[in-house]
Amino acid sequence: MIKAIVNGKSTFAVNNDTKVTIDNQAVDWSAAQLPTGDYSVIMDGHSYQAQVLKVEKDTKTVVLQVNQQVFEVVIEEPIDQLLASMGIKDAMTRKVNDIKAPMPGLVLKVLVTPGQTIHKGDPVLILEAMKMENVFKATADAVVKEIKVAERTAVEKGEVLIVLE
Repeated sequence: MIKAIVNGKSTFAVNNDTKVTIDNQAVDWSAAQLPTGDYSVIMDGHSYQAQVLKVEKDTKTVVLQVNQQVFEVVIEEPIDQLLASMGIKDAMTRKVNDIKAPMPGLVLKVLVTPGQTIHKGDPVLILEAMKMENVFKATADAVVKEIKVAERTAVEKGEVLIVLE
């Protein structure tokens, strides 16, 4: 059984063993993708036009627009439900790692400050190694806790350059 949480409040149990049921009620439905990329959905005799606006695999979230109304749907698979029941719901989320030097080099520029909020893909530091400038980017959203190096200083492989939280 999969749980679908719609807009953070409505929770539906979806079972797809032989027939689709939502909260133990059988649902008669069909869907077809249209040439525009939208979907035509017929459910219990009613027709809907649906469009997938965004899919976030990391958070198992889908944003849909159905007949001009937007819905955010979070999917909880059986493993997610088991982890939540054990009190370790966030065990599968990615831990934000500190930024370490992958090789010896010279710190050319630090592009962030302590306390700064950074987002995935933001440049945080420039390291010169093997006569090349390497721009380090954030791998996830985080807050800069501490900067362990200064500009124009040499660093060794594996040395922590920036501590994130």
